[in-house]
Amino acid sequence: MTANGAPLPTSQKGYRLHREEFPVRPPADGEALIEIEACGVGSTVLNLLGGDGWDGTTGLPRVPGHELVGRVIETGSSADRELIGRHVTAYFYLYCGRCEACSAGLEDRCRRLAGLVGVEIDGGYAQFATLPTRNLVTIPDGIDPVAATVVPDAVATPVHICRTRARVNPFDRVAIIGAGGGVGIHLVQVARLFGAAVAGLDVSDEKLAAIEEHGAVAVRSGDFSGVDGRIWALGGPTVVVDFIGTADSFAWALGAVEPGGRVIAMTSFPSVRGDVEQRHLVENELTILGSRYATFREVQLAVELVASGRVQPVIGLTTPPSGVPEIHRRLRSGQVVGRAAIRWT
Repeated sequence: MTANGAPLPTSQKGYRLHREEFPVRPPADGEALIEIEACGVGSTVLNLLGGDGWDGTTGLPRVPGHELVGRVIETGSSADRELIGRHVTAYFYLYCGRCEACSAGLEDRCRRLAGLVGVEIDGGYAQFATLPTRNLVTIPDGIDPVAATVVPDAVATPVHICRTRARVNPFDRVAIIGAGGGVGIHLVQVARLFGAAVAGLDVSDEKLAAIEEHGAVAVRSGDFSGVDGRIWALGGPTVVVDFIGTADSFAWALGAVEPGGRVIAMTSFPSVRGDVEQRHLVENELTILGSRYATFREVQLAVELVASGRVQPVIGLTTPPSGVPEIHRRLRSGQVVGRAAIRWT
């Protein structure tokens, strides 16, 4: 028994990654067949393999990888033939396109969500993927496929944070906990594009150097009790984005953010809990916000940011498919600055 009287868990679920050959599924009406050129790798895949984010009801085996980039080689409907030959990435959520949220352009809040690319349907850890055409976002031909893997999540998620949730503006000071990771290092860039002063918190020398390289104040945060929230001469952050989601990081965020500020929670592990003193929220008029992925339009905006050079993709590790175990090992140990990627072609 635990201290609160609940029984200790006796089992957990996880999934094994292995290589196999299987038939390519031809696209049905409303689908397209994509030849995968590259696929980004982040914590979503690792969480999936660890059993988090998978309810066990979806058939196995499953090909993970939602940050895919490739070329359309076939469509299931003649109405979609103009897509053939186009370079595309995928919108992560299998949205319905008809509910109230989707009709309002808030696909990330779809009320009839059919699942996720790489979870409910096969993703980019294979040479080909068959996807709904409404999930495809076109990419200019001039962008390197590996660089483009940051678009559908590592850049789109920061766009959603700054544009829709935190509503970052030039008067803001943004502190990012876990700023050297795949989403964090791109949020450094996007928040600066929104005009904010930015500080990035992380632990390794390599990640702190990358944070500084992209124009933010680098703050070492191995022990949050020793991190002074007054990072700037004007004071502490007006926005804190927490990609770590531990009790210590969340407590630091609530303690460091200035009165009237916003704390953005970015982790969704069911076991993560954080204490919130409501009086502190009231007296300081703080706002705690969750942020969930991005809208379809925000993925398109992410394409524009990368294509124009306003956001520089940060890919810390690229391997062929045979290097996937090494990618996973280094990601788990926190050794990758920015995103990792698989190059298929």
